[in-house]
Amino acid sequence: MSARTTDRTAVPPAPGSASASAGGRDAPQAPARPDPSVPQPGQPRPTGQWPTGRLVSAVARRIERDWNAHLAHWDLNHASLPVLYLLMGGPRSQRQLAIASGVTEQTMSRILARLERTGYIERHTHETDRRRHAVVVTDAGREALAEAGDPRVAEQMSIRGLTDEQVVQLREILAVMMHERPRATDPDEGDLDAPR
Repeated sequence: MSARTTDRTAVPPAPGSASASAGGRDAPQAPARPDPSVPQPGQPRPTGQWPTGRLVSAVARRIERDWNAHLAHWDLNHASLPVLYLLMGGPRSQRQLAIASGVTEQTMSRILARLERTGYIERHTHETDRRRHAVVVTDAGREALAEAGDPRVAEQMSIRGLTDEQVVQLREILAVMMHERPRATDPDEGDLDAPR
């Protein structure tokens, strides 16, 4: 072999060089592995990754279901029981009850109709205006309230799994959230004095 013969030993091309790619295109890369912390399309999200609003709504619905199941033994629910509490303070008009409960008068009308069917309330004609009615609680309503409305039961359903400190923090946070979302039906103490 003459001295003019060159060394033909193959040398691997440098990464990114023109000779390292075919036709000037980069060599295909391996697909990136999905990030396990990011939910993939079509896969359920762990509850810890839910948006805050969805978490609040889901917890509220579960507490409401538990409470309604408890109250169903007296043919009550989460909407009708607070009305009995209000009526323990004396007769109220439908409008007053709606304002105090934070609902419309139409909704309150349905609640009162159910309470009337079960014999827990009565509607008495207003003394001076026969078009108006004062809603009063009956003896059966008082008995049902005493048996079903133990606030300790409701509280334990709501704060299950929380420490005393967490309960205080939760109440403060919820109070702020309520304050930032006022509604026209929020109770005004000045509207609750006398039946109308």
